[in-house]
Amino acid sequence: MLPERNFSQLEARIGYTFKNQNLLQRVFLHRSALNEHRGENLENNERMEFLGDAVLELISTEYLYNNFKNPEGELTNWRSALVRGQHLAVKAEQLEFGDLMYLSRGEQKSGGKAKQLILANAFEALIGAMYLDGGYDCASKFVHRYIISDLNDILSNNLHLDPKSHLQELTQEKHGITPNYRVLKEEGPDHNKQFVVGAYLGEKQIGEGSGTSKQTAQIAAAANALASQTK
Repeated sequence: MLPERNFSQLEARIGYTFKNQNLLQRVFLHRSALNEHRGENLENNERMEFLGDAVLELISTEYLYNNFKNPEGELTNWRSALVRGQHLAVKAEQLEFGDLMYLSRGEQKSGGKAKQLILANAFEALIGAMYLDGGYDCASKFVHRYIISDLNDILSNNLHLDPKSHLQELTQEKHGITPNYRVLKEEGPDHNKQFVVGAYLGEKQIGEGSGTSKQTAQIAAAANALASQTK
C-alpha cells in the first residue's frame, strides 16, 4: 500500500478540489516507486504527464495566438520559455510538490537536477489530472495563474531567447570563452531516455539541466547557467 498523503493543502493552494482523488495520487507516483510496490496494480504518472504536456502547450499556444500578432517564430520562442522544464520545476517547488512525491528510496537520495525533472514532470501530470477531473476550463485557469502569468517577466528578462546562443554571446563577451556541454548522467529505457547535462567554461561547471534529449538538456543547462551568470 502507498503511504497516505494529505493533498488538501495543495488543493487549497491551487483553488481546486479533485472529485477523483485517485487521479491526484497518480500525479505524484514516480515510476521508481513502483519497484517497491509490485503487484499492487498501480500506474505511474508518465501517461498523465504526456496528456498534461499537450494540454499545457495548447493553452499556452491559444493564449499567445489570441493576444499577440507577432510572427510564428517569436511566439514559438515565447511558448518554449513558458513550458520549459526549469520553469515548471520552479512552480512545482513553490507548490511544495517535493513532500507529496512517491519515490523509491534511491531516487529520494539522488536530489539535484534529476529531482527538478521529476518535479517538472509531476507539474505536467497535475495539468493532465485537472483536465481529466475538471475539464479544459479548469486546466486553463490553473495554467494562466501559474504559467502564463510569468510571460511579462520572461520577455522583460529576455528569457525567451535561445539560451545556448545567449549564453555563448555572454561568455564570449565577458570571458572570451565559448561554453561546452558534457553529459553527466543518462537513465531510462531507449524509448524514454532522460539526460542530465552540464554547461562548462573550460573545466568549470557553470550550469546543469535535464531533458529527454541531449539537445533539450543542453538548453536547460544553458538557461540554468544564464540565471547564475546574470545574478
